[in-house]
This record gives sequence, C-alpha cells and structure tokens, in this order.
Amino acid sequence: MTDTVGPPPAIVLVRPQLGENIGKAARAMLNFGLTELRLVAPRDGWPNPSAGPAAAGADTVLESARVFDTLAEAVGDCPHVYATTVRKRGVTKPVVSPEQAAAGIHGVTARSAIVFGPERSGLETDEVALARSILTVPINPDFASLNLAQAVILCAYEWSKAKGLVQPTAEEQLPPAPQEELEGLVGHFEALLEPRKYFWPESRAAASRRTLRNMLTKPGWNSLEVRTMRGVLSTLEREPGSRD
Repeated sequence: MTDTVGPPPAIVLVRPQLGENIGKAARAMLNFGLTELRLVAPRDGWPNPSAGPAAAGADTVLESARVFDTLAEAVGDCPHVYATTVRKRGVTKPVVSPEQAAAGIHGVTARSAIVFGPERSGLETDEVALARSILTVPINPDFASLNLAQAVILCAYEWSKAKGLVQPTAEEQLPPAPQEELEGLVGHFEALLEPRKYFWPESRAAASRRTLRNMLTKPGWNSLEVRTMRGVLSTLEREPGSRD
C-alpha cells in the first residue's frame, strides 16, 4: 500500500455499444468501490434501459453517470489519464500494468481517469494520444480478447487493493479451539475405539494413540467444529434407532 491514497479514478467508456456492457462495467466498478462513470458518445444514447438489469444493483453508478461528446471533454479535469489498449498503436508513451497504474493513481492527489474503448475496435490512435500512459494487461497473445467488464474489473481490483477492502470471509473465521476442547475430542475418540480393540496389539497402542492425536490436532479445529465432531461421535455411540 502506498503512503498517499489519491482520489478514486473516473472510469471512462468511449463509444460503448451495448447498454448491457455499460451495466456490467458499472457492476464491476461498484464491486471495488469506484462510482464515477463517464460515457463518451454511447452508441444507443443514454439512459439505456438495458444497462439497469445488467448492473445487478449498481444503480448509483448508472444514475450519476455523465455523458460527453468527446474524450477530450470527458478527461478535461484529469491530469493523469490511462488509456487501456493491447497495442501501442504507433503512439510512444509509458506502458504500465494495472498494478502499476493503481500505484500511480494512489500516489497523486490530482484526478485520474482510466479510459476504455469500444467493445469491438478499442481506442483510436488519436484517443490514445490524449493519455499520459498506456495501460496494458499481460495476456495470452494467442487470445488477447477481454470484454469491457473484464477489463474494468481488472483495473478496479488493482486500485481497490490499496483501499484495504475487507474480504467477505474474514469475519466468518472462528478462533482455534482451546486445548481442553481438543483433549476432550481425543478422549472421546479413544473411548469409542478402546472397547473395539482398535489399540491392539498392546505393543502398538502408544504409537496408535500418538498418530490419532496428531491427526486430530493437525486441522486447527475451532470450537464449533469440535462440538460438531463430538456430536457425530455421540450419535455413533447410540444404538441404531435410538434418539436418547
């Protein structure tokens, strides 16, 4: 994470062709905390009724989207402009990855914009020339085909990493069970196995108990998992058909 966290970049879609793609791009943006969408001469006009369903709830992004006639107008307030393209198109400019672009955006206090071209043709040479840097994703040269939302989500994700977004599963992880609970689980297993002569012959009993303990303590059980396993063992202890 960089020391400076600059303002979020604007996502600029140049001549987007389908409302569904605009909606999917808006969804990708909001997934990673970006909300400023700028549209340059959308083919089917704006608003587009097809964008809403594809946005899957990212309505705030669509509702605040701004429309411009030209790319120059759309990025007029942004000193730092990144043009996404798989080719340099004859324009000599610094070429950066999404990760490098994200670091650059976070390292400045002025506005930044990430520009995406039309779905089929990409940005024109003159449009790339407006940018300060070319943003290129390392990709399979034999199949260099990303759809618009995929390209947006790659860049948005890299930008979001410096924001410290919480992973959805982080709060669901329970702490490890205390040792006394593990001892109870080990003892429960041993009590079930002893009368069934699992620890036989007696000369191998100590090694078998040690191996069993190692197996049961290796996974890092939490208290819920220990209780669940002991419930399973208690069920196996009962006579078939018994509910006591």
